[in-house]
Amino acid sequence: MAKAPARPTAPITDSPPADPLKSNRERPADPSPYDASKEELLKFYEDMLLIRRFEEKAGQLYGLGLIGGFCHLYIGQEAVAVGLQSALTDKDSVITGYRDHGHMLLCGIPPKDVMAELTGRQAGISKGKGGSMHMFSVEHKFYGGHGIVGAQVSLGAGLAFSHKYANDGGVTLAYFGDGAANQGQVYEAFNMAELWKLPIIFVIENNQYAMGTSVNRASSEDQLYRRGESFRIPGLQIDGMDVLASRGAAEEALAWVRAGKGPIILEMKTYRYRGHSMSDPAKYRSRDEVQAVRDKSDPIEHVKKLLMDQHGTKEDELKAIEQAIRRAVNEAADFAESTPEPEPAELYTDVLVEKY
Repeated sequence: MAKAPARPTAPITDSPPADPLKSNRERPADPSPYDASKEELLKFYEDMLLIRRFEEKAGQLYGLGLIGGFCHLYIGQEAVAVGLQSALTDKDSVITGYRDHGHMLLCGIPPKDVMAELTGRQAGISKGKGGSMHMFSVEHKFYGGHGIVGAQVSLGAGLAFSHKYANDGGVTLAYFGDGAANQGQVYEAFNMAELWKLPIIFVIENNQYAMGTSVNRASSEDQLYRRGESFRIPGLQIDGMDVLASRGAAEEALAWVRAGKGPIILEMKTYRYRGHSMSDPAKYRSRDEVQAVRDKSDPIEHVKKLLMDQHGTKEDELKAIEQAIRRAVNEAADFAESTPEPEPAELYTDVLVEKY
């Protein structure tokens, strides 16, 4: 058989390679750290410290057997929720997974109501029937507290659809973790949110270890802010240990979404000091690693240093804030221990929606 003629090849030249293709999609600007006043910094410090002390007390009550079931603490991650939620308005909605106590406090729910829910008491925000993972308050626009990994993301898209349908100017903040970032329903929600240009900020709280496996081992693409690219959803990677970086990211993301440009992803690089839950001994990382993060990047100590070095805040002023927060947390714990449990008849309430 005769051979087919060789295909001509392009000549080899010494010209430099072509520039890589650049996206023609509009993207949000890279956010700058928020320029906070002394009063705002003090508020950030107070909010983060409240979450830290509240979670420490919850851990103590769990150890005493006063909190049952699962209990996932937010210690170390405080700058994420404080920075982001400080930028919200009363029109906006928040939904998250089961590491939810801090987010609830920031929605304005009193510590007593949250602690009473943790201990399964009638006075709890969900009448003692939700516990740590299933708290909820329509009044405060906090929609859970969800125990199914990633389930809150598609529900968050529904909340955002509600905001758009009602044209009320609200935005949904939907938190999920690095582990949940591999759930299929997350990407179904991404697709719908971008198609309908829903007003939603998808917040990936990347605390590095999900339930106990490093994100580098569990995710083929561990730069999670890129996960929306195939859906044309822009993403930003933010230092989630810095409350000013978090607030700056919130400002940029909210401006993008409120302008009708659709969803955005914020990957908040953060770190939890405790295990995944109170039952997790966290043997997948060393104590030295945890301590190194505490020493270098603790979000509360960072703000404390800014207050003292840049604003001349006195140690006594910060101690007074600390003492007031400890009192409030101890009062919440005392209340939660002393208030009654739900009546047995409560088993049959709130099962079905009886009125639309």
